Amino acid sequence: MKLLRTLFVFSFGCGVLGLLVAIAVAVYFSRDLPDVSELKDVQLQTPMLVYTKDGVLISQFGEKRRIPLAIEQIPQQMKDAFLAVEDARFYEHPGIDFIGVTRAFVSLVLTGEKRQGASTITMQVARNFYLTRDKTYRRKIREILLAWRIEQLLTKDQILELYLNKIPLGQRAHGVGAAAEVYFGKTVDELTLPEIAMIAGLPKAPSVLNPIYSVDNAVERRNVVLSRMLAVEAISEEEYQSAKHALLEGKYHGPSIEMNAPYVAEMARQYMVEKYGEEQAYTSGFKVYTTIDSKLQQGAIDAVVQNLLDYDHRHGFRGPIANPWLVQQDDQEDPVLVLPETPWTQQQMLDYLKPFRGYQRLQPAMITEVGEQSATVLTRRGITGSINWQGMNWARRFITDERQGAAPKVAADILQQGDVVMVEAAADSMFALSQLPEASAALIALNPQDASIQALVGGFSFGQSQYNRAYQAKRQMGSNIKPFIYSAAFNHGYSLASLVADAPISHWDASSGVAWRPKNSPEVYDGDTRLRLGLAQSKNVMSVRLLRAVGVQNIRQHLSKFGFPLEDIPPNESLALGSASFTPLAVANGFAVIANGGYQVTSYLIDHIDDQHGNRLFKHQPLVACPECEQLDESMTEFDGLTEFASIAADQFVMCPAYPVDQNQQAPHVVSSTNTFLVTQAMNSAIWGGGNWSAGTGWNGTGWRAARALKRRDIAGKTGTTNDAKDAWFSGFHPGLVATSWIGFDDHKRKLGSTVANSNLGANQIVGKEFGAKTALPAWIKFMQVGLQNMPVQPFTAPDNIVSVRIDRASGLLTHSTDSSTRFEYFEAGTEPTQYAESISHPVDPFIESESQATDSADELF
Repeated sequence: MKLLRTLFVFSFGCGVLGLLVAIAVAVYFSRDLPDVSELKDVQLQTPMLVYTKDGVLISQFGEKRRIPLAIEQIPQQMKDAFLAVEDARFYEHPGIDFIGVTRAFVSLVLTGEKRQGASTITMQVARNFYLTRDKTYRRKIREILLAWRIEQLLTKDQILELYLNKIPLGQRAHGVGAAAEVYFGKTVDELTLPEIAMIAGLPKAPSVLNPIYSVDNAVERRNVVLSRMLAVEAISEEEYQSAKHALLEGKYHGPSIEMNAPYVAEMARQYMVEKYGEEQAYTSGFKVYTTIDSKLQQGAIDAVVQNLLDYDHRHGFRGPIANPWLVQQDDQEDPVLVLPETPWTQQQMLDYLKPFRGYQRLQPAMITEVGEQSATVLTRRGITGSINWQGMNWARRFITDERQGAAPKVAADILQQGDVVMVEAAADSMFALSQLPEASAALIALNPQDASIQALVGGFSFGQSQYNRAYQAKRQMGSNIKPFIYSAAFNHGYSLASLVADAPISHWDASSGVAWRPKNSPEVYDGDTRLRLGLAQSKNVMSVRLLRAVGVQNIRQHLSKFGFPLEDIPPNESLALGSASFTPLAVANGFAVIANGGYQVTSYLIDHIDDQHGNRLFKHQPLVACPECEQLDESMTEFDGLTEFASIAADQFVMCPAYPVDQNQQAPHVVSSTNTFLVTQAMNSAIWGGGNWSAGTGWNGTGWRAARALKRRDIAGKTGTTNDAKDAWFSGFHPGLVATSWIGFDDHKRKLGSTVANSNLGANQIVGKEFGAKTALPAWIKFMQVGLQNMPVQPFTAPDNIVSVRIDRASGLLTHSTDSSTRFEYFEAGTEPTQYAESISHPVDPFIESESQATDSADELF
């Protein structure tokens, strides 16, 4: 009995001492424990998502991929799998599994090694949110204490939800939602049992147990999870056997991007980083909704890609990218093809192709066989196919941008075995030969009412070049500037019927010692010509004469109303021919002002931003063109090229019934609607021409291809080409959509060149010098074929102060005749002619100043 009492006292003392030590340890390690109450409102690091305005995902930014899920959204089988392998008694213990702790302690005593951690799911939550993964006693004690606190704060389901959303699962995937997407390209509710078990097995060692790293490792671990699920009766024997033998592939699945618009996505990313900072932008789960229309964006991408390929093909084939069997020999100028003694296997060819990457719809491929007028290819993706003659007969040799070789007759004129080339996929394992374009292009489309960006393409491929030419590249406008010059002229007494001399100009510039001779392109001169024809046919010398008559400074001030920075507008006569350099976005914005009736709107891309829970954080409030809101024409006063509104009382503003905005959102009316209507009329003629073809008075505008393709009267546009065709433009609009197309080389010195006919191709091929009408307009047409599909015909409506009278085509004066030599013309009320053509022998335009009065110089641009 004495011994028993002694043992009891000793045991009791040890127990008390142990309890005191435990309390002391708990108090000691609790001093600097974090406050777990924040877990109630924890914000998981979630990537930024960028959408179109119609909710199509175009990009995701952030180091960690995570798709937060509520516990109700996670399948029961997924929860069962994690519980079976990680914490089978999760719903029974208070955050610390004492059975597991005992087992780990015994293992430590017997082996002297920390082989078992005895961590519960609650303890893992504590570690994942607050601690490191270091295997130290200090960390373990803190982990236990935090787990206990978490259990007092949250329900079991809340803890499990945090765990399944926070746990790192390899390949930058955090949480089961992201893991389902990364490894299987699915949502969690689409996963099969074998896939669920594979994901549940990852927490032990996510970097080496995932199928992308090792399928064998992943299968072995998956089967361990399945056996645990069977042991706890979460699945049946039949389910176990079926899942255990299921095949597993190791493939990375990127974010579920529904549309590839990287130039737009990068603009949105830059905006968010500037607004919120890099760390917050990438981790706060922002949902960024752009103004992009997904249908129009895809149309813009297709238009730019096709137009660049068409331009590139007509200038010739630059040869293969590489050929592993070409050998340079001393007695040969060009490398010689030396085939290997042992033919390469398909795997050797695929290994050789691996470093080459595809762009847009182009993919690298190796020529494995060359026939008379066909070739066999193996693509980088392992697909074998053929290129027929129609898929390669364009490929005459490229010599320079101005010259091409003879049209090929057989496939051997183009290709040889081993050539690595770019191909485009066609139907039924057929391919077409192609090449990566060297020229660049951009296309930008806006809603003219508020200048919201509807579509934006900054180049052929973001993978090829991240330089966004749509809003970063300042290029000379060429004749794209002329509508703005004519707008200034209409403000200074000119009309669509005013006559200006279309005749050569030769002006001696004493400062340079040379004569300046701007020319039309082509060099055709028609004498006195009405302004409607002058703009529609892009007469250079008429534009110069208008600038001289109105004055360079007046023109510059007027151009600034369209959003063009005054400091970027040259103060000399070269301005008349487009020497000013602006981005395609700025050009489109300027044309939006014409399209909306003269309201100065400013382009924008971000419509609104939501947090990860859908709460609205930001909504853009654009300035909107709203003719119904107010009548400003009589109240406008000119001041330094802008409009002074100080005298306009606030009660003059009313809500616009078509576009509800308050007075702070109404865009300033900087150019009268009468003025923009007249400009639009001339731009409409640039597409549709005029006259009567059957009577011999018909004529084409420079954009006649748009009329032929679109067959709509409610469009207006203007071509543009710079000196030596280094830049080609087409800008145009429907009342509901403005678009600008640009094409050129990033090397400002390189010309777009010219082509001759390829005898292998049909009659509709583009030949001759590259101009806006041939080189930029096709992309605009292809885009507008998509953009106008759901837009009803909307004729250009004349403002109330526009009158229409019949004029004589030759003189621009009134006429009593009604034959084909006359037409009805629009005028601002009070500016229509008062004299009749029959009474005037030689009409003279009173606004033209003599050439000797002009002193500014200009470069030759057209």
